[in-house]
Parts: sequence; structure tokens; C-alpha cells
Amino acid sequence: MKIRDIQTGAISLPLAHPFKTALRTVERVEDVAVRILTDTHEVGYGEAPPTAVITGETTGSILSAIREYIRPAILGMDIEEMEEIQRRLHGCILHNTSAKAAVDMALYDLWGKRWNAPLWRLLGGAKPSFETDITISVNPVEEMVSDSLEAVRRGFHILKVKVGKEGKKDVERIAAIRRAVGPDILIRVDANQGWEPRQSVSIISAMEDRGLDIELVEQPVRAGDLEGMRYITRRVQTPILADEAVFSPEDGLKIITSGAADLINIKLMKTGGIWQALKLCAIADSFGVRCMTGCMLESKLSVSAAAHLCCGQSIITMADLDGPSLCALDPFEGGPDFREARVTMTDAPGLGITGVPVERWNS
Repeated sequence: MKIRDIQTGAISLPLAHPFKTALRTVERVEDVAVRILTDTHEVGYGEAPPTAVITGETTGSILSAIREYIRPAILGMDIEEMEEIQRRLHGCILHNTSAKAAVDMALYDLWGKRWNAPLWRLLGGAKPSFETDITISVNPVEEMVSDSLEAVRRGFHILKVKVGKEGKKDVERIAAIRRAVGPDILIRVDANQGWEPRQSVSIISAMEDRGLDIELVEQPVRAGDLEGMRYITRRVQTPILADEAVFSPEDGLKIITSGAADLINIKLMKTGGIWQALKLCAIADSFGVRCMTGCMLESKLSVSAAAHLCCGQSIITMADLDGPSLCALDPFEGGPDFREARVTMTDAPGLGITGVPVERWNS
């Protein structure tokens, strides 16, 4: 099964509601789709979201990386040479992790089809399904409470609440949501780098003192401020989850060994795909550090790849894979069954995706 061509296309989907964090506001998923064609007529699919505020990538940079560097580096190679393909994929250009991730997941899609097995089983087969949280965008308190209640009515038991814009007022946001949803709903808080270290300790401690029962706080300070992360982790009881601070296995090792965070969020768009994510999982597993699998603003295509990783690896015990639930429609054919909070895998080979809503593919 040799790589005959690598093509790109556009995925454009409206969100059900605007997505708002401390970093940005987005109303549509506008992503780059990837299709790898083989000499055996099998097709592998992938996707990359341009998330400039996190990965530094734009639509133009993703397309350029794939067409000018990645495609020439691996064209003609056999899928059974996965290790050498990955070495070339990651060695042909620095950074550009989302572009690499899109090609990587298309390669793994083909790898599963080569062995006629669902990818999650080939990646370890730890569990056939999982429960994901759903994101509550940062808005006026009344709107966030309303959105939280709507999510609970839809069957979500875990809320990932975006904060980070108004400092101590974020405590009132979480308190209002906790009062509204009751004690049985898990609440995760994501500051998206919006606080400072001392401020973080003050805010998190206030949440603890008020008994708001927060499961974790994600990336409270700037990604590069590992000393600040460690300062916070040592001074609060609530577990701290590293997200934007973790791109590579080396990042994960540094964060774990320095005590900068209690938990690790693995996103394929930061690691450059499944190949590197598996290394990060192995490191976390060796230290007994639990992981979450997350996503950017992605459609069902690339979120399906993350779902396969989640179900494959036992060290991944939490999921923030609500991308399909945030979209206003699902035009894809096949793939895992995303039924609100519950995501269930199938036995279809590879990613299981058989139809992608791209009008035109370009080499």
C-alpha cells in the first residue's frame, strides 16, 4: 500500500453557538482536510484546524507545509514503513504540528485499513467507549448558567467552563454554575493562560474555600511559565492540568519531572499526530500521570482520530472531545458514534470515516 498522492481540501461548518475563550471568539469551523491516496485504492483522511493563537498555524501555512514539504518527503512510501514515514514527516519541517497531525492521522487511517482493524484496537484497545465533557464558553454569568443547564439537559455530566478574562469574578461564574447544576455534575475550569501565578492561587483557593468542588483547573497561566505553573500546583489542592504548555514528549517529561502540573492534556494538533502522542502517553504512564485527550475547534474527522487514541490508551482517563457536539451539523459518513456525552467506537477499519464533506480536492 504505497502513497500515490496527498491532497488537501476545505471543511467549513457552522458552530451551534459562538465559541469564546480568554484567547479568541470563533463562529465557524474552517479547517484543512487531507486525503492520502494509495496504489491499492484505499483512502486515508485527516484534518487540521488553523489555530494561530496556540500552534501559530494559519490555513496558508498548513497548506504550504503539506504541499511543499510533507508531500515530497513521503510520496511513494509504503504504509508498512510507518516508522520511516514518521521520521520523514516530522523531520522535513520544524513545528507546523497541525499540518503534521492531519497527515499523520490519514496515515494511521490507512494503517488500520491495511490490517482491516479499527485503529483504537491497534493502539491498545483499552476501552470501547468514553464520556466527553462539553465546553461552556466565557460569557455573562446568566448566559453561562443557561448554557450549562442546556448541556445537562442534553445528557452531559461534565462541563468544561471557560474563564480567564475577569480574574476574581471567575469565582462567581463557577459558583453560579455550581448552584444551578447541583453537586452531581463534574466541573472543569479552563483559564486558557488568562491568569497570573499569584492570582491563580488566590482564585483557585477561593473556589476551594467555597466548596465548589472543581475537578481540575486547566492551563491557568502562560504556556511558557513552567515556574508559575509549579508555584500554583504546590499551593492548591485542586489538580492542575497542563495544556498549551505541552506540545512534545519532551515538554511532557519536563512538566512531570518538575512538578509543574498534576495532569497532561494531549492534543493531536499540538503533538503533531498520533505517533508523537503515543510517546507522550508512554512517558505519562511510566510516571503514573493521568491524561486527558482534547481537541481544538475541529470537526468529527480529526476528533475521531483523537477518540481512537483515547480508547486505545488506558492512561487517558478524561476526554474533552466535544468538537462534533459544538458543530451545528454532522455531514460526515461513518466514524465513531458521537451521541452527546457518550462516544462509542465501531469495528470499522482505520478511523471508520467513509465520507468527508469536501467539494474539491487539490494535489
